[in-house]
Amino acid sequence: MWSRNPRGPKLILGLIPARGGSKGIPHKNLATVGGKPLIAWTIDAALACASLDRIVVSSDDSGIIETAVAYGAEAPFVRPAELSSDTAAMLSVVCHAVSALRSGGFQVDTVVVLQPTSPLRTAADIRACLALHNERGCPVVSVTRTKANPAWMFSMGDDGRLLRRAPLETQVPVRRQDLPELVVPNGAIYVISAGDLDADRSFFDNAAGYLMPPERSLDIDEPFDLDLVRLLVEARRMGEVSRD
Repeated sequence: MWSRNPRGPKLILGLIPARGGSKGIPHKNLATVGGKPLIAWTIDAALACASLDRIVVSSDDSGIIETAVAYGAEAPFVRPAELSSDTAAMLSVVCHAVSALRSGGFQVDTVVVLQPTSPLRTAADIRACLALHNERGCPVVSVTRTKANPAWMFSMGDDGRLLRRAPLETQVPVRRQDLPELVVPNGAIYVISAGDLDADRSFFDNAAGYLMPPERSLDIDEPFDLDLVRLLVEARRMGEVSRD
């Protein structure tokens, strides 16, 4: 029995895309964080969310597949090489997974994409994104506030001179606190219906944003990001110990 919570023929897929290749951090998805592999943090959050009927890892790497299964996820297929490069589009990876599961009789209604490089998102965040998706009937993307603003962005010329990138009308000195608040996708959660996937719509077509705090929005891309997450996890652990 592959469904944890069978509610009918239309079910919710928790999909964890985790390819083996990583340029910034070799074997990143298996890096140890707080005593367990990085991917296990996302699997644990997904398992704690009862709304997900299946938790499937899409990977081309045998080590990741073995680890995912050991921590309670499924890996019913191997991701093809053409979808495992650093240029492969996430939407193509998701569509491949949905097609593979449909061929096995699992009629996906909703896909919740959980990237393992965002280990600090919680089951409550996943539930909230699903609730927002059900309420709005549109894709949902998790976001976080950013201090970066186009009005304060520059490129550097060959001579080192700073060149403004903002439109001409905004090229006046402004106080940072006067700028509008902006958000950016944090990579933790994407929710999309199978119907939108079948219609070739993206995660961002008329999407709703789910705001997450910075401490749960850390996205591991470079070694510094991994060090930061490890420090935060250890600080939380020490805080829990000190309260006991």
